[in-house]
Amino acid sequence: MGSAEDAGNAEDAGNTAGDGTGESTVTVLVAAGANLGIAAAKTVGGMVSGSSAMLSEAAHSVADTVTELLLLTALKRSARPADEDHPLGHGQERYVWALLASVATFVGGAVFSVYDGIHTLTHGEEPGDPLVSYLILAVAFLLEGYSLRTGLRQARGEAARLHRPLGHYLRRTPDTTVKAVVMEDSAALAGLLLAAGGLLGGQLTGSGVWDGVAAILIGLLLVYVAWVLGRSNAQLLIGRSLPPDVRDAVRERLRAVPQVADVLELVTLVQGPGEVLIAAKVDFRDLATATEIEWACEEAERDLRARFPAVRRVFLDPTPGRGRAAP
Repeated sequence: MGSAEDAGNAEDAGNTAGDGTGESTVTVLVAAGANLGIAAAKTVGGMVSGSSAMLSEAAHSVADTVTELLLLTALKRSARPADEDHPLGHGQERYVWALLASVATFVGGAVFSVYDGIHTLTHGEEPGDPLVSYLILAVAFLLEGYSLRTGLRQARGEAARLHRPLGHYLRRTPDTTVKAVVMEDSAALAGLLLAAGGLLGGQLTGSGVWDGVAAILIGLLLVYVAWVLGRSNAQLLIGRSLPPDVRDAVRERLRAVPQVADVLELVTLVQGPGEVLIAAKVDFRDLATATEIEWACEEAERDLRARFPAVRRVFLDPTPGRGRAAP
């Protein structure tokens, strides 16, 4: 198995050269700063223009700002080292806070947007001057675009280093903070276009229906983003294993150790970006001595760490083969 293929296989375990916390923190900080300023500007624009779509976009940006703060908390708390009370570290705590961030996106953005859109459709609205809103949307588009560019640059760099397509990397990466920034900023750009369309439709027709429909669509877009991010973090919290091709590669590396006769059971667990646990029940050859078995375990761990740098812990349990009689 070539090194490029091994690096690509290790991608689902995490970043092969570390957990990327520093770069992820910069990405999240850029997104948080952009969203905070945009939220204030959209609120002013929504109040001046009376646009429900603009107010929905303001709620969207507020929810994104809260999300970034929760993601920063996730990065900080998950980076704590292992201790006696938490022998496997705190890597999975990042997914707890990231899951809360997806809930914040749903409650703070999606619910408000859908409600405001329905309220506009049923009660109507008095449109104001849309010029200020157009200017704010244009500035917001530039800031969101810069934030998205930062997130995509990190994601593309990781995907290229692991010899994986960008889409595959975003679907399978355990670094859900970068995934959250890319998805939220992409949704923000789409939401800005929807808000602009609602303003333009209302301006041309004099009807608030366009604005209400735009607000509802923004809410539905946020529901989708919250669902995808929530599902990704829930899977990692429950305990996601490495994909089948990577598990097969790990099993073959263990079988390649001279004293190993067979791998009876293999368990892999993604604990965080760049942090994977491997446990296996191994049938060692009958003629191997206790010393040879001990060194075989050491050799297997060194080989797995060299092939898959995301592997942090390896536990091997010597187990008699199936059907073998006890002495």
